[in-house]
Amino acid sequence: MEKINVGGQAVIEGVMMRAPRAMAIAVRRPTGEIVVKREEMVPLSERFPVVKLPIIRGAVALFHSLMMGMSALNFSANEAMVEEGEEKKELSPWAMAGTMAFAFGFGILLFFIMPLYLTKLLVPVIGDSNIVFNLVDGVIRVVVFLLYIWIISRMEDIQRVFQYHGAEHKSIFAFEAGDELTVENVRRYSSLHPRCGTSFLLIVMVVSIVIFSLIPKLWPFYMKAGARVVFLPLIAGVSYEFLKWSAKNDDSPLVKMIIAPGLALQRLTTREPDDSQLEVAIRSLQEALEVNDGFKDDRLVI
Repeated sequence: MEKINVGGQAVIEGVMMRAPRAMAIAVRRPTGEIVVKREEMVPLSERFPVVKLPIIRGAVALFHSLMMGMSALNFSANEAMVEEGEEKKELSPWAMAGTMAFAFGFGILLFFIMPLYLTKLLVPVIGDSNIVFNLVDGVIRVVVFLLYIWIISRMEDIQRVFQYHGAEHKSIFAFEAGDELTVENVRRYSSLHPRCGTSFLLIVMVVSIVIFSLIPKLWPFYMKAGARVVFLPLIAGVSYEFLKWSAKNDDSPLVKMIIAPGLALQRLTTREPDDSQLEVAIRSLQEALEVNDGFKDDRLVI
């Protein structure tokens, strides 16, 4: 089987899988049936060569993944939560854009603006050293992030999503090892994957400490807050490059030590899936690979 990069995302009662030229979402309906949505995708790098450049490709990949993820969640919610015979209610493009904007804004406020404000309140205690200020700000940001992950991991519905997250990782591991995609083969793999989005978010938290240290300490609060938003694409791009590098060199003892915190954090965001969930993840990956191969063959004929 051709070695290609595949990735995925857990959704409501299902999994979205992505291949270079395809995407598939598999969701288990309340009836037990697995419903699949498949799409061909032309890589953005082929339409816009600038996207191939380091740093830029990471920033673009982040925002593109957010849009695809929101669409996949919308599809899965309609398929997994609507009883047989009920009418499905798709979100309009405007409603989806509003939901995504709210989620993105909430994330910026919680993980970037609030830590800055709390650190500002602590200046009488920590002093006005720029280094100390950014370190304290970074520590608060990481603590808020870890608390957020821990809190949502306690929710019953989220725990099922985290089981599908584990199924996604196991399926990708089996594919990368060249094993046949069966429940028996996939079950034995780890649910902790070095290219996971959870690890990426932790890297973002750490990289932001370095990037935000470039912001002049004499700037007023509103300028510092605005600069953090402006720097987000750069932070995403640097974090993406680091994640790709670490995934390619994960046999190195040094890299294993560096990525260990991200893998440890995945113990909160993944759960051991049951066989029915593995079946959904496998189906999603198989469908994505099938569309990807068909797309490639069509391109060769043209």
